[in-house]
Amino acid sequence: MTLPISHLQLGLIVAGVLLVLGVIGYNAWQERRVRRRIASAFRPNEERESARVEPTLGSRGDAEEAAAVRTMRAAPAATPALPRAADVPESSFVPPMEVIEHDVTAASSGNGPPVATIHVAADAGTDTQYSGVQPDPDIESVLTLELDGPVAAGALAAAFKAHLGKPLHWFGRRDGGAPWQLLTAETPGTFVEVIATMLLADRNGAASKNQVEAFQRLVLDVATPLPARVTGPDVESEANRAESLDRLCADVDVQIGLTVVKPEPNAIPGTRLRGVAEASGFRLASGGRFEYTHEDTGTVEYFLQNVRNDPFTADSLRLTTTPGVVFVLDVPRVADPVRTFDRMKLIAKRMATTLNAELVDDNRRALDDAALSGIRAQVEAATLALKRVHIEPGSARALALFGA
Repeated sequence: MTLPISHLQLGLIVAGVLLVLGVIGYNAWQERRVRRRIASAFRPNEERESARVEPTLGSRGDAEEAAAVRTMRAAPAATPALPRAADVPESSFVPPMEVIEHDVTAASSGNGPPVATIHVAADAGTDTQYSGVQPDPDIESVLTLELDGPVAAGALAAAFKAHLGKPLHWFGRRDGGAPWQLLTAETPGTFVEVIATMLLADRNGAASKNQVEAFQRLVLDVATPLPARVTGPDVESEANRAESLDRLCADVDVQIGLTVVKPEPNAIPGTRLRGVAEASGFRLASGGRFEYTHEDTGTVEYFLQNVRNDPFTADSLRLTTTPGVVFVLDVPRVADPVRTFDRMKLIAKRMATTLNAELVDDNRRALDDAALSGIRAQVEAATLALKRVHIEPGSARALALFGA
């Protein structure tokens, strides 16, 4: 005989079922949460940080570990190449972090069909007649003006004054086989091909969708009276490409600092500091820092800034003191970062001795030779990371991507 189930028994059964379902649901939620955390740990940074990486050393082992981490973050060498227009020359530049479909469509000022071509000379940058700035379609948005006839650079004069928040350049070719020439309002002669470029990312961040749209509107406005048709990639894909490029650059952007400081309550007189800095080859620059420039190229190899946030000026150096200075090596912007670090290290040690000061890290811990070797390893790792993504330190590409 089957006994009837009481309300209490029924309630206990329902409660047991709900408890089991709750445990199963909670476990599933926890699993999804862990997976998201694991995924986010290996996802590139969504924004480029304004502050740059500086070494904080606890020991030589810590420094070497930090260098290894940077190397791992900056090695997307297996990423497949970006799709590009058929006649754009193949580049060795590894695409930023993820594959962005780069569909090229026409931003046309005429009524013809879209033309998926951007003519960038395969020999750009190799001709001695037009050395210097050259188009780089891997880091720039490129728009082509298809001209009905030759035009003078003066016809583009209004465009040369435009400011969109990212560097703009205009290039022309005198015939189809000639190299690209950077155009200014004073450039003589006429050109049968013209392209416009806008840098997609720098240390101020990625070019926004609004900036890409403004760039295309600018080129269309210039093309209309020539007349010319404008062809190039669509806004959405270029904005995505800019964000991806910016994330890559954030992962390989490293600055190294060595601090020379006087123990409190002592300080360095500004006049004394200026004399020692200039005797070491530094010159006071307009940006409020001392710069050490390469004697042949004139490029800044490293610089010396106030350990405080106050800029150095001729007046402040004459009237005030400072507790110390920081030697800064901007790794992407120098041609041979490791050798440059070795030179900077020697000058920093010599200056510390001359000023009766100490050479320390960001946490004011003394830097001995072992610690300095660890920092040198960081410089080597950062240099290799840049080269892995085909950004040669100190090159025109590096100076563009790692400029303000």
